[in-house]
Amino acid sequence: MTMQAMAATADESGDGAIIIQPAIWPERAVSTQELPYVVLDGAAGLSLDLGGITFGAGGTARTDTYFNLFNLGKWRRFCGDMPLGLQLRGQGRFHLTIFMAADLQFQMRQVEDSPFADRIFGETVTLDGLLTVPLTIAQVDPRCVLFFVITALGDGRLDDFGWTTSTPPRQRPDLVLSVTTFRREAEVMATMDRFRRFRAASRLRDHIRMFVIDNGRSVTAIDGDGVTLFGNANLGGAGGFTRGLLEAQAAGATHCLFMDDDASVHMGAVTRTWMMLAYSRDPKLAVAGAMLDGDSRWQMWENGATFHRGCRPLYHHADLRRADTVLAMEFATTDPVPQGFYGGWWYFAFPLAQVTSLPFPFFVRGDDVSFSLANDFSFVTLPGVASVQQSFIDKASPTTWYLDMRSHLAHHLSLKDKDVGWWGLQRMFLGFYLRTVLRFHYDSLSAVNLAIEDVLRGPEFFAETADMAQRRGDLKALTTTEVWAPVVYAPQLRRGWLNRPMRMLLLLTLNGHLLPLSTWLGTRLTLPAISREDFRLMYGAREITFLNAQRTASYTVRRDRRRFWRESLRLLRNTLRLRRDYDRIATQWRSAYPTLTGRAFWADKLGL
Repeated sequence: MTMQAMAATADESGDGAIIIQPAIWPERAVSTQELPYVVLDGAAGLSLDLGGITFGAGGTARTDTYFNLFNLGKWRRFCGDMPLGLQLRGQGRFHLTIFMAADLQFQMRQVEDSPFADRIFGETVTLDGLLTVPLTIAQVDPRCVLFFVITALGDGRLDDFGWTTSTPPRQRPDLVLSVTTFRREAEVMATMDRFRRFRAASRLRDHIRMFVIDNGRSVTAIDGDGVTLFGNANLGGAGGFTRGLLEAQAAGATHCLFMDDDASVHMGAVTRTWMMLAYSRDPKLAVAGAMLDGDSRWQMWENGATFHRGCRPLYHHADLRRADTVLAMEFATTDPVPQGFYGGWWYFAFPLAQVTSLPFPFFVRGDDVSFSLANDFSFVTLPGVASVQQSFIDKASPTTWYLDMRSHLAHHLSLKDKDVGWWGLQRMFLGFYLRTVLRFHYDSLSAVNLAIEDVLRGPEFFAETADMAQRRGDLKALTTTEVWAPVVYAPQLRRGWLNRPMRMLLLLTLNGHLLPLSTWLGTRLTLPAISREDFRLMYGAREITFLNAQRTASYTVRRDRRRFWRESLRLLRNTLRLRRDYDRIATQWRSAYPTLTGRAFWADKLGL
């Protein structure tokens, strides 16, 4: 295919300009929040049903927002210097101002009253359909973004916009969206329908398709219009996404995009991802989508994450309604990602040619971490490329504690770059221990012990139990207190709070476990689930009731010295066993990892 033909393929504008970052608007299927998308002032209103913005005289719209600013620094870093433009579609007369904000100016603004952005275009424009404004941008700070402000001079409409270039793409990615599902028929069929509608209207339709991996073999949809359904053995997310990856390779795709079955992501993010991959000079580039909190869709849960003795979300709880927060995050993420970075599989696009290790058979949880760490990818996060997910807060359970501990331990034992030695693992164990004991989560501590014991069994145990059928039953049986139950009337929140000296004293007693008569000492608290990690609120309690985010379900835990000592001594025995056999266990895991992430292993497990 010629470069001219490739450009025509990517051209979505109709006037020769190639839209490399289309606008993303609020939509009912994902989020109806306004401020993370566009800032409106005066006589300006956003339509969820019709799309675009309707203006009266003096109405203003601004795009220094998470979903619609243009990160020039990232594009120049990965794709080089290209001619750029802004395309607008609508009706009416407007004053248009385009700004470039640079990190150095932004930092200076913090200490003195100075503008944080330079105006690079400012004129009155008349929209009568499509208008592309070419931009002249000199050498700039490597950390910089573009946005625009448009003010109506009378009644008018802005139906759509996008950032463009006249340069043809360097390559033509053949992108497969791989979706894994398990008995969520309604959600995945809605996702398939959304994708089909998007693909039918997109100029990229010949270069994007969707593979749905049905681990429950319960989806009855018909193949076609760019969607193919595969029945699969239920080996969890690891098995489902591995099947999707292998099928994408067999179909001749160049890139694969892992995403969740409810696809709470704007389809415009797929276009942005394809364009970045099409123009990238780095063949190793992978696009890691962010996660937004489903309970507060203006709030970042993580914009990428790092792993070192634990998973640490980046830009956790960033308020996407604030322009200064968004700009600071985008400036910082223009730099190379920190060590130990990984992308979550709710949205992760990567080049298939760079895959040397398939996912590890974790079933779920931890497979995305090891996949990013084991393969030599370059990473980028893009503004607006994000999935809305149910908060992890309510999802936490003994099962997730088991999955987290066993995957964390396996990462450190099997990946040479993550070897922290026995002493380093003790710090990780201590963190898991305190987070369970201080809040009386003995079910979770028992699950943590089981996870350590399973890892000590060796990697063959994971190979033999890839479907985790037995362990799922075991974990359900050991969960006796940390079980969400419906509440008819949510009790009033009762928070504890002790001064710092008292908290330190109670920490030394492990929140009263080491005190005599501790069964009867302490208060009764009622806390929201979001406070489960705020131990300052729990010191001095003997009983704690936790409420879910919707305050429709709860569970109650109580100090229990018998369970405390049983699980604490069990953890001590596991720790000493790991210390005694550390070298042998680490060697065993490291030598087995390539086999368990190899094509032959997965072909056998998946029956291919």
